[in-house]
Amino acid sequence: MFINKLNQLYKPRRLLYYTEATDEEIKAFYGETVPACVKNYSGAFGTYDYPGVFFVTGLEREVIGIEFREGDDRIEYPKDLKSIELEGSFFYSVEIDEPIEMSRRSIQGFFEKIAGDDDAHRNYTDLSIKDSAETGVIGVFTDCRKIRMLYEWKICADRAVNVIKDDVSAFNADTLYKTAFFDPITGHYNWNHLVSFLEMPMDKGIRDYAFAHFDVKEFRVLNEVYGHIAANKVLCNIVKAMNEADFVYASARCHNDNFAMMIKDMTEEDTIRTLRQFFEKLSYLEEDPNYRVYYRCGVVPMQRSVLSGNRVADAGKMAQALGTNRSETDIIIYTDKMHDDLSWSNYIKAYLDTAIANDEFMVYLQPKIKSSTGELEGAEALIRWNYRKVEFLSPARFIPYFEKDCSIGKIDDVVLRKVCLALKKWKEAGKKLVPVSVNLSRSRLYTRNLIEHLSSIVDEYGIDHRYIDFELTESASYDNKKHLINMMECLRERGFSLSMDDFGTGYSSLSLLTELPFDTLKIDKSFVDKVSDENKSDDDITVIRHIITLANELGLKCLAEGAESKDQVDKLAELGCDVIQGYYYSKPIPIADFEEKYVR
Repeated sequence: MFINKLNQLYKPRRLLYYTEATDEEIKAFYGETVPACVKNYSGAFGTYDYPGVFFVTGLEREVIGIEFREGDDRIEYPKDLKSIELEGSFFYSVEIDEPIEMSRRSIQGFFEKIAGDDDAHRNYTDLSIKDSAETGVIGVFTDCRKIRMLYEWKICADRAVNVIKDDVSAFNADTLYKTAFFDPITGHYNWNHLVSFLEMPMDKGIRDYAFAHFDVKEFRVLNEVYGHIAANKVLCNIVKAMNEADFVYASARCHNDNFAMMIKDMTEEDTIRTLRQFFEKLSYLEEDPNYRVYYRCGVVPMQRSVLSGNRVADAGKMAQALGTNRSETDIIIYTDKMHDDLSWSNYIKAYLDTAIANDEFMVYLQPKIKSSTGELEGAEALIRWNYRKVEFLSPARFIPYFEKDCSIGKIDDVVLRKVCLALKKWKEAGKKLVPVSVNLSRSRLYTRNLIEHLSSIVDEYGIDHRYIDFELTESASYDNKKHLINMMECLRERGFSLSMDDFGTGYSSLSLLTELPFDTLKIDKSFVDKVSDENKSDDDITVIRHIITLANELGLKCLAEGAESKDQVDKLAELGCDVIQGYYYSKPIPIADFEEKYVR
């Protein structure tokens, strides 16, 4: 049997509305069938819990019911159920995955065993189990083949009242010191204690040190699946390991599952090796030998640790956040570049709205040429940032940072608006319009009302939707396929075209081609580079030929990007590629220059 010890909780004075169920109805309840007269009130306003089986002192036997807040005019109390008033009570909550004998005596024995393993100590209160004569209420609830039981406990010590009343006189110096500098779960030092070592390391005889900040990956899973006692045991094992490690000068449990250590200065190779051995010993869960515990650790080398002083945790957490591998322990060494990147990222994100208001973002267009005729087939819109109107920044200097926090949507909108403005100008001048592709960033794919938002921008300028082609990268279409397909179909229903950018650089290109409703496939430049006379091989040409053939047979337009020489263009045309884009024809140029050169 798996026992998940959830928490200790308090339910205030309340009303239990119940039906006197038969043995058959009680049995059916444990099979997740709730009598309709009670089920009708599940989730109603003012209920404290779900429908359950209740053992209540004063009632002859267990009943099926649901608890309501009392004395509230907004609540529609059940008129077809009996009721009894329940006093405010503390409960110990446990979840099990196998049924036990559901009698007052058997449940009492179950919790007496638990009480032997857990003293129900909390930060400001202590609970103890009530004996069978004292226990007024037991609640049993079922959900998804699991059984949750609430057993009434009693309060033994209430230190919270002194905190709530700000009664300083109720605490002696020893209590205040422990509260200030010790973690109540593990009994280890907390962050406040470790800061003193960072500010005055010489008081402990520490000459210099490196710094490590780490957490437990998927710690929430440990708490929810294996219970807080198992999770707390992991925390205590970490503390024990830090206390025993000969490379650790001082350490602390900072908060939740986050820890920090001042450690001996070692070479980067030795630091990583030592920490890997340290975490490997902590990777096994006693409750389940098959479950592996992994960690995410940021290490600040000695020089940067000393220079950072008591701000070193910022650097450690910065490196720690870069550990993204789910099924292994990450040990990331902090570098000054991380700090520079973060500082730059924070700055430009704060400056973004000002840059848009100052019209610093410019749209360049690169032509797409029809291979069979050499005529203009369309264009791709590319963003450039005229930073403070004194320096042009490459997209690599800002796009990745805006993508991380989803502010890239503001950039996408700037591009779309400027493209629509250009198309409107050409339309009013009687010029021939061609489709222009704009990027749809992956971080926007799950934005609420995205389709309506994009459509409203295009409609504001009176542009036919067929002149806007949204480009999605192959990797961008890999997260939630069902949602993505629905979104793409909605865009096509609105008359927009869709292109798969960077084809061949992802993991499931062929399946994406058959499942996602694209109109155009863009062959990545890495393939096109292999077409030139000095680089080409028979195998490379064979691959490209089959990509083009596949696109044609699937009814997709095929576009090759990054063509830089005449032999590449000629070979791509010979292989049947419909449209070609690249420096051979033109580099990306400002909209005004594109209009002068290509728009007729």
